[in-house]
Amino acid sequence: MSAVPHTPSFRLEGKRALVAGASSGIGLGCAAALAEAGADVVLAARSAGRLEEIAADFAAEGWRAEAAAVDVSDIAAAGALVGSLGPFDILVNSAGLARHTPAVETTAEDFDAVMGVNLRGAYFLAQAVAKGLIAAGRPGSIVTISSQMGHVGGVDRAVYCASKFAVEGFTKAMAVELGPHRIRVNTVCPTFIRTPLTEQTFEHPERVRWIEEKIKLGRVGAVEDIMGAVIYLASDASALVTGTSLLVDGGWTAD
Repeated sequence: MSAVPHTPSFRLEGKRALVAGASSGIGLGCAAALAEAGADVVLAARSAGRLEEIAADFAAEGWRAEAAAVDVSDIAAAGALVGSLGPFDILVNSAGLARHTPAVETTAEDFDAVMGVNLRGAYFLAQAVAKGLIAAGRPGSIVTISSQMGHVGGVDRAVYCASKFAVEGFTKAMAVELGPHRIRVNTVCPTFIRTPLTEQTFEHPERVRWIEEKIKLGRVGAVEDIMGAVIYLASDASALVTGTSLLVDGGWTAD
C-alpha cells in the first residue's frame, strides 16, 4: 500500500441533496454545483413552474434533479417535503429574504418576514433534515447560506444582520449536538453577489462605492464564486469541518 496521501473525494455520487431557494441566484448555483458533482438533487422553492424549467435544464446537462415546490417559512409543509422525499445526505439552506431599511424605520411586518425565511425557515428545515438522518443512522452535511453580514454590520441592514448572526449561532449549537451522529453543520458567508436579491443595492452609486472599497479583491462576487465552497462543505473533502463559517467575501471582514 502506498504511503502517499490522497485527497478525499469532492464527488457526490450516491448522495441525495435538498437545495432550498433553488429557483435563482446563489441557490440555483448551489444546486447546479451539487448536481454536476454527481448528487441527486431536489430543487425546492415557491415557484413550481420555474423549478420544472430548471430540472429540465439539468436533465439536458445529464444531471439528476427533481422539482418540489415549497415555502420554507411554512414549517409544516417543509417538514412534510423532507419526510416524503428524504432522507437527504446534504441540505443547502439557500432560501433568503432581504428588506433593507434604516433601523429606526423597520416595521414589524418586515422584521417578521425576514426572520421567517432567513432564521425560522432555515432552522426548522435543518432540524427536519437532521431528524431524517438520525432516524436512518446516516451521516450528512447541512450547509446554510449565511452572509458576511452574519459577522459585521451594514447600513440599512439591522434586520438582515440580526437574521444572519442568529444563523451563525444555531449552526454552532447544532454542530455540537449533531456531531455524535456524524452530521456536520456549517455556513457559507458570501459578500455581495450579483443576484436578483441584491440588484436593489447596485442601483445606488454610493452603496456600490462602499462595496468596492470594502472588498479587498476589488470586485463584486458572482454566483460561481460560491459553488466551489458548497461542494467542499458537502463532500468528504471537509470531513472534519463542522460548526464553522466559510467566508467568501473577497477580504471584506479581514479588517
